[in-house]
Amino acid sequence: MPPFFSLLLFIFLSFTPSSAAPNFSQNAQQDLVRSSCLHASYPTLCIHTLSSYSGPANTPRDLAQAAVKVSLARASKASKYLSSLSGLKAKRERVALSDCVEQISDAVEELSSTLDELKHLRSETFRWQMSNAETWVSAALTNEDTCLDGFEGVESKVKSDVKRKIRNMARVTSNALYMINRLDENSGGRPSVDNP
Repeated sequence: MPPFFSLLLFIFLSFTPSSAAPNFSQNAQQDLVRSSCLHASYPTLCIHTLSSYSGPANTPRDLAQAAVKVSLARASKASKYLSSLSGLKAKRERVALSDCVEQISDAVEELSSTLDELKHLRSETFRWQMSNAETWVSAALTNEDTCLDGFEGVESKVKSDVKRKIRNMARVTSNALYMINRLDENSGGRPSVDNP
């Protein structure tokens, strides 16, 4: 073989595995996201939010944490938006908004507690921690529903904006609950989840 072709072959073999490795890792991550989101309440939204998530998402535990982070980010945005609303004239609308601000604030706390719990899972307390996480995310969903219920019978542009933001938040929260339940079911209660 001429020296020039030998050199080309050497270069090709030297660079191909390393350049293919990130693609393989990325593809494996995408496959995990797709297969994990398949039976979520909102699978398309689940795939979209977790595929665009910038942190690690290589295990079911990573995905559960990522899903809660997405939900927490949406809840925090909704909370800021609700707190910024002012100048509502109708008393019923003001009361509904005030209640909603409180409920979404509670949801932010519950999702924050969930994320903290998922970051510190321990084999010996796993069942209890998963129960806490599931309870808190369920409570956050209830708060989101209660917020929307308060606006029933209120007709205004604010209502439609609030409904859109809270429904969006509720969908990602529902997907987060699914991911937590999935982590719980797949672990059999005896995961090797201890942090170093």
